[in-house]
Amino acid sequence: MEHTVVSKEEWLNLRRDLLQQEKEFTKAREAMAALRRALPWVKIDKDYIFETVEGPKSLGELFGPHSQLIVYHFMFGPDWEEGCKSCSFWADNYNNAVIHLNQRDVHLITVSRGPLEKLQAFKKRMGWTFEWVSSAKNSFNFDFNVSFPDQDEGLYNFSMGKVGEEMPGISVFYKDEDGQVYHTYSRFARGLDLLNATYHLLDLVPKGRNEEGLPYTQAWIKLKDQY
Repeated sequence: MEHTVVSKEEWLNLRRDLLQQEKEFTKAREAMAALRRALPWVKIDKDYIFETVEGPKSLGELFGPHSQLIVYHFMFGPDWEEGCKSCSFWADNYNNAVIHLNQRDVHLITVSRGPLEKLQAFKKRMGWTFEWVSSAKNSFNFDFNVSFPDQDEGLYNFSMGKVGEEMPGISVFYKDEDGQVYHTYSRFARGLDLLNATYHLLDLVPKGRNEEGLPYTQAWIKLKDQY
């Protein structure tokens, strides 16, 4: 790997220039976060019931004692034997964030259409501790545009296009003091990068994500017990 080599003094000057651009990026990111929070909300009128290890629970009950809920839509279809390797990569990164989120009145759970027993078995295999529930008996995944029965074309990432049976995403909800739940935000596709600390670390090193020339960007990823 060839790269320009300079003196320490020249590197420091160039690094200071880059720091100014990084500061501008940080300010732009904070402004974008404020715009997300300012979005209007959509009232949830449908009664979604999920299968959990503690028995059936409504969407409102999945919040626990918190008023804010992040749902990661994990690709694990009803007849799949194991979860998506890319979603598993993301789960490895957000698993340990839940306890910290809880301190800021936020809960994070994972939802898939797979049978609860398969989800829990795969969770145990991967060593995860986050709450994983099944939406197999409701329309939650379809309503939030991450599952597509036709496996042809669907509304994913806010536009119609080619989709698979299951697609990844996150959805955010708020519950008021009366127990009413609102949908406040969703993001999909490359927008999910913000949950993946490993990718952010790779962005710091000379080779970056090093995915050029692969059949597809995440072809290198395996389930962590298969490396």
